[in-house]
Amino acid sequence: MAIRPVLRMGDARLLQIAEPVSDFSDLSELLTDMRDTMKALDGAGLAAPQIGIGLRVVIFGVQANPRYPDAETVPETVLINPIITPLDDDMTDGWEGCLSVPGMSGLVPRHNTIRYQGCDEYGALIDRTVSGFHARVVQHECDHLDGILYPMRIRNLSNFGFRDVLFPDSKMQDE
Repeated sequence: MAIRPVLRMGDARLLQIAEPVSDFSDLSELLTDMRDTMKALDGAGLAAPQIGIGLRVVIFGVQANPRYPDAETVPETVLINPIITPLDDDMTDGWEGCLSVPGMSGLVPRHNTIRYQGCDEYGALIDRTVSGFHARVVQHECDHLDGILYPMRIRNLSNFGFRDVLFPDSKMQDE
């Protein structure tokens, strides 16, 4: 069990496409470290590539979190080898931050409603249809598996900057 350092934007490893998981028997330490790291940083999610592990593994979940006071509850989930399918063309812009882009936020378009499929840590199938904040978190985390950081999705860079300048009275922090 360890809190791992989170790679920051500029590290070439964050731009690589992660490899699928084929052996579920050896994920326990990775998942424990990911959970510990996410919890220590009050994150909404974390992808394995963010801690330097090039596997298609993400974790996410939001309960009562002071960093996301208005966010709906998102169940704690381990999602391995995910597939995301947008269910319509409707997209909404929303402010995002990221543990790999500390101190900054940007207005990012995301699909409103998605279906995501994959496996949990034991290899059991997950198949959910979600919308809103839940859908945003999943899309953000799964982007990391394809070497995409949220600033790459921002349409207008005037909507990207340091959080304390953009929102001087806000508690919004990194994803």
